[in-house]
Amino acid sequence: MYYSSGNYEAFARPEKPEGVERKSAYIVGSGLAALTAACYLVRDGRMKGERVHILEKDALPGGACDGYHYDNVGYVMRGGREMDNHFEVMWDLFRSIPSIETEGISVLDEYYWLNKHDPNYSLMRATINRGMDAHTDGMFALSDKGALEIMKLFFTPDEKLYDLRIDEVFDEEVLNSNFWMYWRTMFAFENWHSALEMKLYLKRFIHHVGGLPDFKALRFTKYNQYESMILPMIQYLQDHNVQFHYHTQVVNVEFEIRPGRKQAKRICVLREGQEDAIDLTEDDLVFITNGGCVENSALGDQNHPAPFRTELKPGGGWDMWKKIAAQDPAFGHPDKFCSHPEMSNWMSATVTTLDERIVPYLKNICKRDPFSGKVVTGGIVTVRDSGWLMSWTFNRQPQFRDQPKGQLVGWIYGLFSDRSGNYVHKAMRECTGKEICMEWLYHLGVPEDQIEDLAEHSANTVPCMMPYITAFFMPRAAGDRPDVVPEGSVNFAFLGQFAETKRDTIFTTEYSMRTGMEAVYTLLNIDRGVPEVWGSTYDVRDLLNATVQLRDGKKLTDLDLGFKERIALKEVLKKLEGTDLEKLLKEYNVI
Repeated sequence: MYYSSGNYEAFARPEKPEGVERKSAYIVGSGLAALTAACYLVRDGRMKGERVHILEKDALPGGACDGYHYDNVGYVMRGGREMDNHFEVMWDLFRSIPSIETEGISVLDEYYWLNKHDPNYSLMRATINRGMDAHTDGMFALSDKGALEIMKLFFTPDEKLYDLRIDEVFDEEVLNSNFWMYWRTMFAFENWHSALEMKLYLKRFIHHVGGLPDFKALRFTKYNQYESMILPMIQYLQDHNVQFHYHTQVVNVEFEIRPGRKQAKRICVLREGQEDAIDLTEDDLVFITNGGCVENSALGDQNHPAPFRTELKPGGGWDMWKKIAAQDPAFGHPDKFCSHPEMSNWMSATVTTLDERIVPYLKNICKRDPFSGKVVTGGIVTVRDSGWLMSWTFNRQPQFRDQPKGQLVGWIYGLFSDRSGNYVHKAMRECTGKEICMEWLYHLGVPEDQIEDLAEHSANTVPCMMPYITAFFMPRAAGDRPDVVPEGSVNFAFLGQFAETKRDTIFTTEYSMRTGMEAVYTLLNIDRGVPEVWGSTYDVRDLLNATVQLRDGKKLTDLDLGFKERIALKEVLKKLEGTDLEKLLKEYNVI
């Protein structure tokens, strides 16, 4: 496998891999990474669908990219992921996945047209004092010292950040700024999460720093991601006769380990509760989704809180990875990620408005008509003075194809599930759906004498507790995640958020899909380049633009420098006079 960029590789079709006719594939899980692997096996690997087997423990595919209506509970979206135009693997695949809504076009076509006609941006990024504009005004509000801390992290070698926390590299200059409020709520970072991952995010998305305050950098699907992304992939795979095996739980993969050689020999499964095994040869390829950010997630309902279940289930994604990791050090260290649920959890809630009474309060904040079919909030609205650090969003409506007319479906999340609310005075994890809705309505500015009635009769709210939703952000070091294809692997690869690939960043749809593509291309030796991660971190224009944006438009000459430093800067700028470098610095408002 190799990386590439440019149209020459992007538009090429690879030759049929040698020997693919005698190979089969077994894919553990049916999340986005797993489905991507299956699609690439079919599209570029030319493997017959009948020889591709997806093993899923649940009754539904999709993993964390869910969106479903549960009888007697309501609509549920555990989460949502922002996407950008430089998710290179994602768009490489979705150009080939037909839309299930419009005949003759791809998922990429419909997504591209939608976001061209209805570009995303927020008109209210944060509120305070019960629905009032927090007046962040698009500013990062970083001091020079805080900006230098960010720059220092950006240039710190990865190995110096192993096992460090964010609050060990940033102090209050950063952690009390608008920048950190934008960042932590958009990406779900906590102060105790990985400094290494923070650095990788900065480098990965440096081209979008200027879009953080109003989300103009983001793009969203028409419906929830299950209906807009997962269902078209499922249809594509079914059309190619890929075999889906539901209620099939993989509890272990057994390996034969020799010096310089590792081969998967057996998949241990429970089918409908009965023990079974799949014996493997070198020609049986195994793709393993190890771990799981939505493992142990649990729903409540309007009248019941979501239980906080931290005990790992036998046969679950973490338990399976632990059994695999015990067989070889190259298979990672799952305990690094799943041992501290108090540091990796947050809660979400899906709220459905049942009549018009809540809508005026939404309009007051988002400044748009939620029933227009176009962008509503344009991303999350963060309640800056919320005890839970609550954020909420309503994307384009309807969010579900079968959503009744006159109803809106939105999403609420709180980063601090253990802290008391401002109105309900309970920890979020202790609250029913109705109580979470009451807290949200309070922060929307609903009069207090109407809050309980609206929460009970004008909305249905379904809470979801996710103990390991940010497990991948836990401080880590090299080797804690297994390589997508470990050295010496004969017939297996790891997929998803807990597999290691170069320079890309987890908690994105792109990361999951990249691991799927890299796994297939490596094991089948497909002779076509895997698209490089977008190279903005090496583009001086993006670096200059981000530097100025982070300092709220201040020029280099506005730095608070000592006398000697100011004289030195003046001398440097004098030497640049009349050069292309001077023109570049002026173009990007550095000087």
